[in-house]
Amino acid sequence: QVQLEESGGGLVQPGETLTLSCLGSGSAFSTGGVGWFRQAPEKEREFIAAISWRADGAHYGEATRGRATISRDNAKNMVYLRMNSLQPDDTAVYFCAWTSGSIGTRFPNLYRTWGQGTQVTVAS
Repeated sequence: QVQLEESGGGLVQPGETLTLSCLGSGSAFSTGGVGWFRQAPEKEREFIAAISWRADGAHYGEATRGRATISRDNAKNMVYLRMNSLQPDDTAVYFCAWTSGSIGTRFPNLYRTWGQGTQVTVAS
């Protein structure tokens, strides 16, 4: 059974860069797609990025396109999300999610496993 744990959130100033980490456990982790989502208070969960199991394919949501980079290291069971030029609108809880499908998807209901999330607050 795959489990996920996010880390790397915190308080950052506008314009800064932040890298979030998602540590996966379970033998199946490295064979599934992984996505990053975020949810701000009173807003829908929003797709940020997804990466295939072999890291040979990635796609991004519109809201963060050009500012987000997803990557993974299967040897370490890690998936990363780097976000630059952060703004107060990026304040949210950020989640990673795992799907048994080999390619990540933008649809949250297709993910089988979710982490608990890590809070990112962008403020001066």
